[in-house]
Amino acid sequence: MATGEEGRRNELQLIDELASLTHISPENILPSSTGMIGPQLPVNTILQGMPAIVDQLSPEHFMQFAKGIITTDSAIKIESRTVGEATILATAKGAGMIEPNMATMLVYIFTDAIVPDANIDGMLHHSVNLSFNSMSIDTDTSTSDTVALLSSGIHSVDLDEFQNALDDVCVSLCRQIVAGAEGAKHTIEVVVENCATDEEAKRIGKSIINSPLVKTAIYGGDPNWGRIIMAIGKTPDINLDKGAIRISIGEYPIFEDGKEVTGNVEAIRQYLKSNNVITITVDMNSGHERHRVFGCDLTEEYIRINSYYTT
Repeated sequence: MATGEEGRRNELQLIDELASLTHISPENILPSSTGMIGPQLPVNTILQGMPAIVDQLSPEHFMQFAKGIITTDSAIKIESRTVGEATILATAKGAGMIEPNMATMLVYIFTDAIVPDANIDGMLHHSVNLSFNSMSIDTDTSTSDTVALLSSGIHSVDLDEFQNALDDVCVSLCRQIVAGAEGAKHTIEVVVENCATDEEAKRIGKSIINSPLVKTAIYGGDPNWGRIIMAIGKTPDINLDKGAIRISIGEYPIFEDGKEVTGNVEAIRQYLKSNNVITITVDMNSGHERHRVFGCDLTEEYIRINSYYTT
């Protein structure tokens, strides 16, 4: 990443060598990278290891592949679904520097379903917009991100059923990424509903999950709904009527009719302290659109990991 012409030459050298060892066209090899920005790849080391890796290629080694791509991830991330006789099998890596759309994450989705060329790109975009483009860990971006869907085209499927299954796989991997984020103790899912547009709902949701004050409140089990109102209010160019907004944390309303629902404060405190997945629902009462975003809290462990990343 950010390695200039030398980096590009290194990449092409590795692709050509792998193509030679596997007897496939270089155009059919998809390179991906993540990690430190700037340093060159250890090309000689990779070239020396390639023959042994090629000898071990097997359909039975998916778990080794899933493990091999992770870096600061706390666990491997995999998901699968069946659609008729077809299967969708996927793995992902990603734990930090994830925003605004994908970023520092790799996702590989494999299927033996027959998906027409005219449909496959749009179907993947639909699933990505519901998942990987709707999550954030720390608001920081990266030079590298990849989501690839590869089909061997064996089994016929109902395309609507395939789309639903693909959506489920991507959302599951998205949840696994934020649950395994660097230092995270809580997953946060923000649902913004009855909004003027889907795009506006997404921006409001992102503003909430990206707020350090909201993140730390969730970590500490603090039902500080004022921070949520703040994050909504700082979102630019939205249809905002404070008196119409309704906010719930979990199943408990905390703000409606322009004021706090005081009777639910203690129940929300207990909800925050006893659950690892926290749901915040914001009803904007400005339209009919809805969007869900995924994020996590902010902890001392995140600071420790990223304070000494290269040392």
